[in-house]
Amino acid sequence: MKKVLLFLTVMLATMYAYATDIVISTNNTSLALTAKEGEALKVRYYGDKISPADLDGVPTTWWDAYPVFGTSYNYPSCLQVQHTDGNQTLDLEYKGMEEKATADGRVYRIKMQDRIYPFCVDVCYQTHNSTDIIETWTEITNNEKKAVVLNHFDSGFLPIRRGDVWASHLHGTWADETRVTTEKVEMGGMYIANTDGSRNAHTTHPEIMISLDGRPQENSGRCIGAMLCWNGNYKLRIKTTDKDYHLLFAGIDDFASQYHLDAGKTFTTPKLALTYSDKGLGGVSRNIHKWARGGMIAHGDRLRDILLNSWEGVYFNINEEGMAGMMNDIASLGGELFVMDDGWFGGKYPRKDDCSSLGDWVVDKNKLPNGIEGLLAQAKKSGVKFGIWIEPEFTNTTSELFEKHPDWVLTAGARPLQKGRGGTQVLLDLTNPKVQDFVVKVVDDLFGKFPDLYYIKWDANTPLANYGSTYLPKDRQSNLYVDYVLGLEKCLKRIREKYPDKVIQACGSGGGRTNYGAMPYFDEFWVSDNTDALQRVFIQWGTSYFYPAISMAQHVSTSPNHNTGRNIPIKFRFDVASSGRLGMEMQPKEMNKDEFEFSKKAIAEYKKIREVIQFGDQYRLVSPYDNPDLASLMYVNEDRSKAVFFAYKLRSFKLMKFPLVRMAGLDANAKYRIREVNVINEKRRSALDGKVVSGRVLMNTGIELNFDDYDEFASRVFELKKE
Repeated sequence: MKKVLLFLTVMLATMYAYATDIVISTNNTSLALTAKEGEALKVRYYGDKISPADLDGVPTTWWDAYPVFGTSYNYPSCLQVQHTDGNQTLDLEYKGMEEKATADGRVYRIKMQDRIYPFCVDVCYQTHNSTDIIETWTEITNNEKKAVVLNHFDSGFLPIRRGDVWASHLHGTWADETRVTTEKVEMGGMYIANTDGSRNAHTTHPEIMISLDGRPQENSGRCIGAMLCWNGNYKLRIKTTDKDYHLLFAGIDDFASQYHLDAGKTFTTPKLALTYSDKGLGGVSRNIHKWARGGMIAHGDRLRDILLNSWEGVYFNINEEGMAGMMNDIASLGGELFVMDDGWFGGKYPRKDDCSSLGDWVVDKNKLPNGIEGLLAQAKKSGVKFGIWIEPEFTNTTSELFEKHPDWVLTAGARPLQKGRGGTQVLLDLTNPKVQDFVVKVVDDLFGKFPDLYYIKWDANTPLANYGSTYLPKDRQSNLYVDYVLGLEKCLKRIREKYPDKVIQACGSGGGRTNYGAMPYFDEFWVSDNTDALQRVFIQWGTSYFYPAISMAQHVSTSPNHNTGRNIPIKFRFDVASSGRLGMEMQPKEMNKDEFEFSKKAIAEYKKIREVIQFGDQYRLVSPYDNPDLASLMYVNEDRSKAVFFAYKLRSFKLMKFPLVRMAGLDANAKYRIREVNVINEKRRSALDGKVVSGRVLMNTGIELNFDDYDEFASRVFELKKE
């Protein structure tokens, strides 16, 4: 009997010795897991920072940290595979953990393996202490003798306790991107997905915020942010069952994407970045913005230049004289960079419109007889940097490239090509290494031959419309959606390794390529093709939920606006564009004298405040979604010594009443001198200009905007400096 008791005691001690609480923490947050050898990894907690000792008071959940199909058939899963023998199930058990330090946190690799099959899944986490971001992803390894099929392969999972829980996410379309949707999370399912194939941010966005304490508030309440770092098809799902939790899943959309993983190979899912704040939507946004500036956008620590882009000024009507004139104009206005947009190239097929020439990246000498060299010489003479537009992933069926390499485009076998923009645009097959080499060479021919070229605008104007690859084997065609994105990523990595200091903008028919899968390779993105200042207030507001001002290309365009026909005064247009990376999208010579002089002053003013805007903490004060008459936001630098405040009047009625707008993020015990920026009419200068007001009053009482009834589009910009 004693031997039996001793044996049982040893067995129990051995069993419990393998139970490990893993608390993954940043400066202010923690994710708690439980690992026990022979069992699946469990997730226990995500929220405010805790210690392992605090877990005694945390309710135990029975949710796997990475649910797989096979152990629980009636609940959704992150991973479902077909093994070489046809079996469709998995049953993973914990096999150990590796941990190492990074410059700003730690990486945790938690190893799991199927109980029967030689199939392994490493669940990985990386902490970013200073920004309170935890990234998670999986590395799926097939050690079976033949290929397995990944039918569904999410990046991560998080159970969220049920209650008065709300979701905030973005939707839209071309020229109306990033509209904010706010909805209560109820029983059933919520799906946010995109199947564009080559871009993923026009109709929806691969990010979400979850407010845990009722309807979302800007600066209060517990809130979780989740961002899938992927440039292709994705799906965010919230499944709510009869249990006590909402279940959040995020990963690559499995639509037509059953992925064949060869023996001995590893598939790495995109990162899912998580953050938590008890300071509401704004707290989550500020965490994300800092994380983005710290490496998730290129050169996030470098001030952005003020530029003029030629597109809305001349469209395809590029010529040497016109480009020289625009360079001189932006230099006269105080700008620093000129970007020549679409229309500069083509040999056999000159680029006169959007129907031809993509892929034929040779200068049209009829338009530019002195070539890129002549333009660079003119830029140097004008005292500005020079940039150029390309769309290297695409070709037109009317092009020399297509005539030489019809097998380089995506095509659905013998079916007729579906063509995009201009009725002729098709997508190159980036699963093919030869095509990847071509795309890299397009950039190399520019940056390599013209070292003074400073900036590239990289566009993407057509979805993946022809589902098929002449490069992929016939039994690997369902890898296309994933391998296309991985092929593009290979190109971008090669380009950045060779040209780390160049500036590259991501454009996708406007904001179609705004995601954290692409942005580590790009300095900024084109927010929207819609440059109407009123609509941009809404578009830029939604974009700011997940992206910092330094990455948002915001341009002053002509009036009436080319997209909407709306007439908006020059001050309002500048004040809206100045809340991000300021630029211009027009023909300066068409401005009258007063507009030109105001633009010159506004650019000079922006130079004084852009450091705070581009690197500061953003506070959204009055939402245009909550108040149809007003929108307001501000930026505050790290030591709270400087701030920039923006307010926009959105509608005009006689005797309108506006609320006092309370600022945020300031030092309550300090006093701030207020200076109004971009004053266009001295009679309407704010009474606050020149006053010194305490941070406590500015934040607790607020300020009077005193908009004039006669101004249909009125706006105020204030610079605040600590006394």
